[in-house]
Amino acid sequence: MHDLVIRNASVYDGTGSAPVITDIAIDGDRIAGIGTPGAAREELDATGLALAPGFIDVHTHDDFAAVLYPDMAFKVCGGVTTCIVGNCGMGAAPFRQAALLARAFHPGQELPDWGDYHGYFDTLDAQPPSVNVGVLVGHGSMRMAAMHRDSGAPSADQMAQMKAILAEGLDAGALGLSTGLIYDPGKYAATEELIELASTLPDGALYATHMRDEGTGLLTSIQEALRIGESAGVPIQISHHKASGHDAWGLVNESLALIDAARARGVSVDADQYPYTAGSTILSAVLAKDVADMRNVRHDDIVIASTAGHSDWEGQSLSQLAQLLELSPEETAQHVLATEPDATVILHSMDENDVQTVLRHPSTMIGSDGIPTLEGRPHPRLYGTFARVLGHYARDLGLFSLEEAVHRMTGLPAAKFGLTDRGEIRTNGYADLVLFDPARVIDVGTFEDPNHYPDGIVHVFVNGRHTVANGVHCGARNGKALRRVSSEQVV
Repeated sequence: MHDLVIRNASVYDGTGSAPVITDIAIDGDRIAGIGTPGAAREELDATGLALAPGFIDVHTHDDFAAVLYPDMAFKVCGGVTTCIVGNCGMGAAPFRQAALLARAFHPGQELPDWGDYHGYFDTLDAQPPSVNVGVLVGHGSMRMAAMHRDSGAPSADQMAQMKAILAEGLDAGALGLSTGLIYDPGKYAATEELIELASTLPDGALYATHMRDEGTGLLTSIQEALRIGESAGVPIQISHHKASGHDAWGLVNESLALIDAARARGVSVDADQYPYTAGSTILSAVLAKDVADMRNVRHDDIVIASTAGHSDWEGQSLSQLAQLLELSPEETAQHVLATEPDATVILHSMDENDVQTVLRHPSTMIGSDGIPTLEGRPHPRLYGTFARVLGHYARDLGLFSLEEAVHRMTGLPAAKFGLTDRGEIRTNGYADLVLFDPARVIDVGTFEDPNHYPDGIVHVFVNGRHTVANGVHCGARNGKALRRVSSEQVV
């Protein structure tokens, strides 16, 4: 007798195949049978609901949130069952350097000192969150550990130290290496430095990059990412593919052509995207004079998202805040940075046509890129990314079929990141599952009022445990730290 049978679900299996109405049995943390699985101790009638593999959020900054907010309700209540952390070069270790980022994203919060990547994985094992966590080693964190904020090329000893940190992370189970080439200190790294580091990655591990310029230099940045991956012989993941700033709009057609050409010559290159025309980052990165893609973002389009001590500033654009403070917008930006050095902002900098062009492309999977500063006004993508793709772009706009949307969120990222037995509904696969109402699913949060779970996500199971029931978190924390143990397997 099975632990649970889900009856009469319209099953989207994650491969992109058309849905089939059938029954699914769960035993422990695995799918035990599909079709006519027989009797069970518990049954769930899913008539009228879609059953999909749990969504895999390939681009998150939930490294510390998974420890501070282990229920991870802002993700799992949106159908996400796996988060990939360590993106944009911002790794969870070494701890002293990682903690600087934690201070920005989670002001006033205290974290246990887990030391290195083995310690981080051990922390997740001891205090499991409600979602699975896959880890990337952050280049920025390890460069800071080896070189502090030195803007030069690494010495032989410094390069050896970075390689040792990367090797330790990979030995702990990390899935690959990430870079953040607009951020300090990643922006100081030359292409050759990144090729040398990426060349040490084992088979199956990937190189994920927040590129050097997502504005008018987008094409050069794509070419650099391709050069790094091809030279090192590793798969490439382009983070949050977009064209930022009005002067760059339309360039995604050419950047996608570069990706197509690389794929045609056998390069494993994919991208991820959040389905909004606004991004979010730390204010200090926006104001840095050497960040090219920020130069043509207007003050009206830069909105304060979170601060440690000035909640009254949150939701105000730099132009609006300038009027209140009786300063120029430039003076206002510097005042905010001096007063709140870890302030985060939302940037309204993209074109809807570009968003749809990238989203349609077969190289594009889904990543929220949300900053989990729950006390402020985070970008609504933190909660609503996957429901927005399913409801707004697939169902309402018909950008692609629902089965294709599910594939972009499940089977495609599982294959890219090597997540064995996840991302597809099949016998003996892990029972990471989401039941949603395809007629109702939609994001609810807005930029003015972002902290809302999406509508239409009805039930979520993580490793077989019922984690969200009728849209409400059950309290289960059954996520796992996913470790890469070989080129073919992540457990």
